[in-house]
This record gives sequence, structure tokens and C-alpha cells, in this order.
Amino acid sequence: MALEAQIMADLKTAMKAKDRVALEALRAIKTALLNEKTAAGATEMTEADELKLLTKLRKQRVESATIFREQGREDLAEPEEAQIEIIERYLPEMLSEEAIEAKVKEIIAATGASSMADMGKVMGQATGSMAGQADGKVISGIVRKLLS
Repeated sequence: MALEAQIMADLKTAMKAKDRVALEALRAIKTALLNEKTAAGATEMTEADELKLLTKLRKQRVESATIFREQGREDLAEPEEAQIEIIERYLPEMLSEEAIEAKVKEIIAATGASSMADMGKVMGQATGSMAGQADGKVISGIVRKLLS
């Protein structure tokens, strides 16, 4: 579990530097990893499971920041956005929309998808191959555009 060791090392560094934002984000990651490991019926976490967990944490922060901004609460949105930056350090580089579209086109060609009825098949492969690199909503929008 390389991610857990990296988080612990970064947590110690953040404590020494007294970086509150990094501490909050790293503790949230550590807690989520611990919860996953100790959940009923849990198995050994794979790298894909770790990516999924980090993506979930990132998505939660993005949604919170968006809601806070809509409500005019900049004081609450800014720490969420700072935590997003910390979490993204552990995620692979996000793909551009053009790169996502190119990969989706390859998947459509490989599966022979031609209509919206094939969306599930395309989405399954697309989300699996771009895990942690693209948001599911973006992938879904591109798949819809290309299949309709």
C-alpha cells in the first residue's frame, strides 16, 4: 500500500510545517483509507480502489465548494478548493476534453457501438480505462454527444 505510506509521510511533513489545510486533507484521505480497509467484507485495496477513493474525495470537495460559492460563502469555499489541490497531488493528471473524446472514439470503434442503446457498454469501458483521469459526467456527456 504505497499510497498509505506516502500519506503518512506527507502527514508528518504537514504537521512539522503546521500546514492546517494540508493536515485536514491528508487526515481525510487517511480516514477514508482506514474506513475502506476496516469495512465489513473488505479485501486488500488495489491501486484502482485507491484511485476510486481519491476521486470520490475530490468530487465531494468540488461539490461542497460549488455549493458554498452559490451561497456566497467564499470563506468556506476557499479551504475546500485548497484541499482539492492537496488531493489532486495523489491522482493522475486529468485528461483534457479533447483527449477524453479521442479515447471515447477509440472505444466506440472497438466495441462497434452505434446508438444510445450501446451507451452502457461504452461507459463501462471508458470509465474503467480513464479512472481517476476524467470525471464521469464529462465522459458521459462526450459519449452521449458521439452516440446521438
